[in-house]
Amino acid sequence: MKINTKKVAASGMLVAVAVSLSSFSVPIGASKCFPVQHLCNVIAGVFLGPVYGVAMAFCTSWIRNLMGTGSLLAFPGSMVGAYLCGLLYQHTRKLTMAYIGEVLGTGILGGILCYPVATMLMGKEAALFAYVLPFLMSTACGTMIAAALVGALYRSGGFQYLNQMLEKKEN
Repeated sequence: MKINTKKVAASGMLVAVAVSLSSFSVPIGASKCFPVQHLCNVIAGVFLGPVYGVAMAFCTSWIRNLMGTGSLLAFPGSMVGAYLCGLLYQHTRKLTMAYIGEVLGTGILGGILCYPVATMLMGKEAALFAYVLPFLMSTACGTMIAAALVGALYRSGGFQYLNQMLEKKEN
């Protein structure tokens, strides 16, 4: 895989947005729900693809954990959501599929993957599906915001411009 400098830079900007807005979280149950992460996951999945989306989600989760504004539960949720969002969009080129990928990846799969993280790494008692509902609520909110933003970009012509700019060959 060849590294695309423009996509790396865009990933870094999304990490900066997500980290800088990490104070905007809503506690739901035992998790911190972070709709800005889901917004960035969708943007990364659609414009950058699954690999850069996962890298962006990992870096955001890592920095937030180092700063004390996140938890270990951010890793499985955000990374699976970004991957599935990017993968479904890459294969279908349908924005609806990207949104579904983020919600299913973060809300269902990520929520289930939090069980071993919570019980084995964090020492918490939890049920297998304990994180599914809070993650679904968070990702639904962030994905709706992303859908509104991407829709506005699409109607304005900015969507096509960004895709062309990120896919151009570098000198």
